[in-house]
Amino acid sequence: MLGIAGAAMAPVAGMLKERGFHVTGSDVNVYPPASTLLDSLGIRWNEGFRAENLQPAPDLCVVGNVIARGNPEIEHILDEKLPYCSMPQLLEQYFIPGHTSIVVAGTHGKTTTTAMLAWIFQTAGRKPDFLVGGVSPNFGERSYGLGGGEEFIIEGDEYETAFFDRGPKFLHYHPDELILTSLEYDHADIYPDLASIALQFRRLVNLVPHRGKILIWGESADLRQAVAKAFCPVETFGFTPECDWCAGDLQWHDEATGFRVAFRGKEVTRVRMPIAGKHNVLDALAAVAIAYGRGVECDAIERAMAAFISVRKRMEIKGEANGVLVVEDFAHHPTAIRMTLDATRTRWPGRKIWAAVEPRSNTMRRKIFQFVLPEALAIADAIVIGPVSRAQLLEEGDRLSPESIAQSLVELGKPARAFDSAAAVADYLAAEAKPGDVVMVMSNGSFDGLSGKLLDKFKSLEGARK
Repeated sequence: MLGIAGAAMAPVAGMLKERGFHVTGSDVNVYPPASTLLDSLGIRWNEGFRAENLQPAPDLCVVGNVIARGNPEIEHILDEKLPYCSMPQLLEQYFIPGHTSIVVAGTHGKTTTTAMLAWIFQTAGRKPDFLVGGVSPNFGERSYGLGGGEEFIIEGDEYETAFFDRGPKFLHYHPDELILTSLEYDHADIYPDLASIALQFRRLVNLVPHRGKILIWGESADLRQAVAKAFCPVETFGFTPECDWCAGDLQWHDEATGFRVAFRGKEVTRVRMPIAGKHNVLDALAAVAIAYGRGVECDAIERAMAAFISVRKRMEIKGEANGVLVVEDFAHHPTAIRMTLDATRTRWPGRKIWAAVEPRSNTMRRKIFQFVLPEALAIADAIVIGPVSRAQLLEEGDRLSPESIAQSLVELGKPARAFDSAAAVADYLAAEAKPGDVVMVMSNGSFDGLSGKLLDKFKSLEGARK
């Protein structure tokens, strides 16, 4: 497996190992959770890519989508005509056949929705096979399962498949039932505009058989357009009564969100879950709708949601020291940032919220959202912005300017600063954050270990006070 430590590649390596295959792989800069997962499974992997890693010659080489021509292993594979495929092709050929394929796709929320759906089916005793694009604590820190049941539940990513297959991964998953959570512009490194992404979603819709079903967030005009020519039934979910599946009576009480689920005006169940935010309610509503439609009893749905633990890096509490709470979220897009900060206000009302954001995703690094990002960040009380990740790979005219974002926020009346390193961010927050504050660290990476740096500094301050 070339790129074995990828978010999907590592769990797929585990799936192969559990099926009885001998698995090896190569990657660079391997760190948890991939490294701990591979080590726990006894899967040997090599640091760095070298042709000799392919000795003896494997029966099949699985090529991750980070692998490009010029990589010494891919060059050896091509020269020696070794069999190779992409990770989605592997799933398509070895794991999905014989199952009802339930695919969860969308710009936001697909990881959480997939984890919720898999957990509901697991709680109901349906023993699903599943693959989630993140670590799910409900499954013992795993992101996959091979229960052998009827359903294969999988997160459908719209990112490209491999250097030899520029189409999106999700076209390989042949959905029998499909959830579309949202549709916005993202992945600016491969898609020039929203229309080009919407085209891929329409292609995905066109794969669902007549006997299948599609569930979409009904309050999105772009999604409604994407399913306009579907050949199967389409149901909608959302907060408005026009949606087939509607969530109502939302309340945050006693560390849990409660809401009522109605289908076409008739109450189906009531859900109580220990996570906050309207975006999480929408994710849960979609999971409930699909599970109920496939015959899962309401009692199992309610028990599953009451015990659901959020996927890692989704409003994940990293620790509290000197009275300052440090929380991490994957937020990789202005809409995700807005939803996360709204949820933070609900979860910790009355506390000062610091937003610490790293422009790291291929979209956030670019100027595309230069004028939208400040409005999303302004939900916080104060904002710090780290340096653009891999800034040297972008022309200055295309690159997001953290300083401009900070200036825009100041003009909106919000204290904001831009810094050139995570260490500088940590120093500033250590001096400025006070007991009772919440620091929301937002990045689709580690932000150079910012959460750990902050907790170390706050612990030092706490020790000094004592």
